[in-house]
Order: sequence, then structure tokens, then C-alpha cells
Amino acid sequence: MADLNANEISGRFSLLRLWRDERGRGILLQVLVLVSVLGFIAYIASNTIDNMQRAGLASGFGFLSDPAFFDINQPLIEYNSQSSFARALLVGLLNTLMVSAAGIVTATVIGFTAGVLRLSDNWLVSRLVTSYVEFTRNVPVLLQIIFWWALFTGLPKVRDSLSIGDAAFLNNRGIRIPGPILEPGIGWVFVALVLGVIAAFFVSRWARKRQEQTGQTFPAGWCGLGLIVVFPVLVYLALGQPLDWDIPHRTRFNFSGGINITPELIALWFALSTYTGAFISEIVRSGILSVTRGQSEAAFALGLRPNLTMRKIILPQALRVIIPPLTSQYLNLTKNSSLAIVIGFQDLVSIGGSILNQAGRSLEVVAIWMVVYLSLSLATSAFMNWYNKRIRLVER
Repeated sequence: MADLNANEISGRFSLLRLWRDERGRGILLQVLVLVSVLGFIAYIASNTIDNMQRAGLASGFGFLSDPAFFDINQPLIEYNSQSSFARALLVGLLNTLMVSAAGIVTATVIGFTAGVLRLSDNWLVSRLVTSYVEFTRNVPVLLQIIFWWALFTGLPKVRDSLSIGDAAFLNNRGIRIPGPILEPGIGWVFVALVLGVIAAFFVSRWARKRQEQTGQTFPAGWCGLGLIVVFPVLVYLALGQPLDWDIPHRTRFNFSGGINITPELIALWFALSTYTGAFISEIVRSGILSVTRGQSEAAFALGLRPNLTMRKIILPQALRVIIPPLTSQYLNLTKNSSLAIVIGFQDLVSIGGSILNQAGRSLEVVAIWMVVYLSLSLATSAFMNWYNKRIRLVER
């Protein structure tokens, strides 16, 4: 009994000492909050499962192996109506990733270009960009998606398709472009591309260190362009051009060959890019204005050209202001891609809705949606935080 009392007293003393320590108290409170949240989630999940069992509703993700019995108009991987629900969701996820990635790249280009041009001394250019920004960001993105979809579906019919050169055709079913035919040996071209990117990275890193140590510049940009573009092209030519093109040609009622990009995909990509690009332009403009005017005046005094001043002096300092809100815009674009369901583009949400209607597993489908979008958002945030940390200004 004496030993038990001694152990109790010792334990209470340890907890009291831990509570009085600021760091220990913080850790203990975080553990208690985490346990409480996990317990609450477990309670909700258990209660939901019990209610579903009382109502005679099945639960679990076993339905994902059942055949889908519906078609997808533009899959990036092999798919047919006999494929499983899991395969259909994978196709929808790839479509979402495709639209999000393409939209992020295009919106970034539009945003940075518009942000710089809005600060131009040319009155006409500045006012035109301002009009685009103010109009685009004040009209709901859903209306813009519907507008562009209506515009593209209002193009001429297949028989009256608009020709873009001799290999591409535009009509109300989308745009038909040549499709690549990969031949043996093309893999080495991709290997050359990867090696070129790696070599360009190390050349850029070496050039930066060399400039810091000696002050001498090196054309790392042109060298990197040669490694990334010229080197794979030389390998491609040396292997006898192992790539052919499937050129579309007219048939009686449609086109044969090539790749058809649907108007739904074009409208969604275009609307998301221009809408998000308008917000990014304001972020870029505010970032540039946050850099004191003395920086550009000092660069001009040293004889630097305006474009070089913007690229080497202003933008590197403005990025520390631009990156955090830019991350939010990337996240918004990814989540706004779920509006594709309005115009019938089959992304993750649209395909998940079809599965929900067939299988009746609303809870599971919604859980999949939440996990996927949460994962995409966390991955994007992690990458942008890493990039922001890498380019931050470090005081010496």
C-alpha cells in the first residue's frame, strides 16, 4: 500500500511538473485536442453506420468493383461500359487533374502577363487589361463556363466545319486535331528530355554559384533551352523520327482519325483560366507595387534595361508577396473544376454523381470526393510552401 501511494504521488508530481512547463503544457493540450477530435469522428462514423444498418442500407466500398454500365466521352486511359466503378472514378480523377493542371499553367501565364501590362505606361494597353480584369473577376465563374460552352457548341455543324490549316477542324463537337502515333525508339527521346531537364537544372545552379563568387554571368537560360529542346530533337532525328501523326479526314457524317477535344473541355479550361488569371493579375500587380521604387531607379542608374530590371530585380522581390495568395488561387481553380458537371464534362464529381445514382452509395461517394479534393489541395499547398521557402529572401 505504501509503494502504491508513493507511485501515485510520483505520477501526480510528474503531471504537475509537466503542466507547469510551458512547452509540456502545450504538447499535452494538443494531444488532448487531437484525442477529442478523433473520438468525435469515431462517434459520428459509428453512429452513421448503426443508423444505416437499422435502415437496411449497405455500407462499405465493395461496390467499386461492380461494372459501371455507362460511357465516358473523353477518357485519358482505356475504358468501356463494362469497366468497374473504380476505373470510372480513376478516369474522372485524371480528367480533373488534366483540367486543373492546364488551367493553372494558362492562368499563371495570363495573370503574370496582365499584372505587368496593367502597370504599363501605355494608356490603351493599361485600360484594356483593366477592363478585362474588372469584367472577368466580377462575373461568377459558373456563368462564364456556361457562356463559353454555349459559344463553342454554337459553332458550325460537322459538315460545315471550320478548317485550321489542313490538319485541324473546328465545329460544334469540338476541335479535331492530329493524334500522335508512338513508334519504337520514342522512349529514348523521352529519356533525352528528362536528362536535358536534369542537366539544365545543374547548369543553372552552377551558373548562380559562379555569379555569386566571381560576378561573371553565364547564359544559363539559353544553355538550358538547348539542353531541354535541342538535345531531344537531335536524338529524335538520329533515331529516324520515331513519331507519326494520325491526320483527321472527313467522312460522310463525321471525321475519322486524330483526337477530338470536346467543347465542354475547351469551355471549362478557357473559363477557369481567364477567371483565375484575372485574380492572379491583381496579386502580381500588388506584389510588384510592394517593391520600393528605389530598387528600379537603382537598376536604371546601373544601366539595366527595363525588361531585365523587371525580371532580375523586381519580380524576385515581389514573389515573396505573390506566392501565398497565388497558392489560394491555385486551390480555388482546382475546386472550381467541379463545376464541370453543369456543362456535362465528365470529371470526378460528374462521374461520381452517376455512380451515386446507380449504386445508391451517397456517403461513400461523397467521402471519395472529399478525400480526393483534400489530397489535391494539401499537395498543392505543400509544393507552393516549399517553393516559397526556397525563394524567400535570407538576410546575411
